[in-house]
Amino acid sequence: MKFKNLLLLFLSILITLPMSAQNERTIKRKVAIGRFTNETQYAKGLFYDKDNDPMRKQALDILSSKLASSGKFILLEREDLDVLVAEKGENLQKIGADYIILGSITEYGRKNEGEQKVFSSTKTQTVEAGVSIRLVDASTGLIIYSDEAKGFAETTTKEALGIGGKAGFDATLSDKAISAALSQLVENIINKCMDKPWRSYILTVEDGTYVIGGGASQGLAPGDKFTVYRKGKNVVNPQTGMTIELPGTKLGTVTVQSSFGDTPETEISFCEYAGEALEVSNLANYYVSED
Repeated sequence: MKFKNLLLLFLSILITLPMSAQNERTIKRKVAIGRFTNETQYAKGLFYDKDNDPMRKQALDILSSKLASSGKFILLEREDLDVLVAEKGENLQKIGADYIILGSITEYGRKNEGEQKVFSSTKTQTVEAGVSIRLVDASTGLIIYSDEAKGFAETTTKEALGIGGKAGFDATLSDKAISAALSQLVENIINKCMDKPWRSYILTVEDGTYVIGGGASQGLAPGDKFTVYRKGKNVVNPQTGMTIELPGTKLGTVTVQSSFGDTPETEISFCEYAGEALEVSNLANYYVSED
């Protein structure tokens, strides 16, 4: 009886919600994480291999896990990401991502502190880690977010009359300290990525069907409508030397009919278009965006 009452209460709340809240979905952003480096001197011996740095891999795995668990991202793996990031320019768009995350471990330290008494002793292990993050908009190559944070982790063992823990260094403290630092940055990364409307491009037009990038894994579904814009003019700010794209001109809408593709990188959607005529021979002049 209680279950039935709870079910009825839930349904009554759902019915009173606006339709926009009931149907709200998030189109996942494609994010590539690259060049996460360890800038500290910790554990860098004679045979140190930066590509197999365990601390670098720790940070990369932790950040990937936190972003994936948010349900707002598709994480891409690109072996040539470092090369493309170094070259910048139009090559960044070849990554197939909306954003690129660059990170580094900037600080790492650990210490042991103990207190010895007549019949007991305590030992406290502490790890401190500093992490720096930069978020790059792949369409422009501009850094849209940059910050750093510190995380701490500690554990204490006690021994009384010879009974108690005598553990060596707790290796999990490194994970916990790095995770604590990244946790302070992840929410800002999510907000920055989601603040900007999702954007895609018209890839081709076949027999009146408009094909755009993106598909089911990103959250696109039949019936979804997106606005088609003509790209705004690129102007250079002489004060900063940066290129700025002016706001685009709204031309029409595309409605998703179906999607196709095996991976986030290869997914496409077939759409109907309604609006002003587009120059099919020059589709690079247009983009598709959320309202």
